[in-house]
Amino acid sequence: MEIKQTGFILYTINYEACKSFYKDILGLKVIYDKNNICCFDFHGSYLLVELDDETELTNVNPAKRDRTCIRFNVENVKEACQILKINNIPYTYNEFDWGTIAKFRDPDFNLIGFRSAKEHETDSSS
Repeated sequence: MEIKQTGFILYTINYEACKSFYKDILGLKVIYDKNNICCFDFHGSYLLVELDDETELTNVNPAKRDRTCIRFNVENVKEACQILKINNIPYTYNEFDWGTIAKFRDPDFNLIGFRSAKEHETDSSS
């Protein structure tokens, strides 16, 4: 598996306030901003501030929900998932119009994700 880029995702219910905080107060450069997702240059990586829409879909207490995700952009998500299969690591796999992702957890239950690099690169160059 070849890692193309890494990033961090911050899931937030205060999307506009967080976006303004990272842009206006901390001065991070916006790479792209669309569909309740704002991608910032994180100096060698990226920080994605994303509206958390999963809290409405579950009965999870918002204080206990995932707020971050470590992201690995890879050429082929299906191929990258093979290492998870071989090591019996459960994961979810989804294809969306904006890209393909797989989510899984590390041994301490931190959320990790693979994302198709091609679509992210396209968004970044827009």
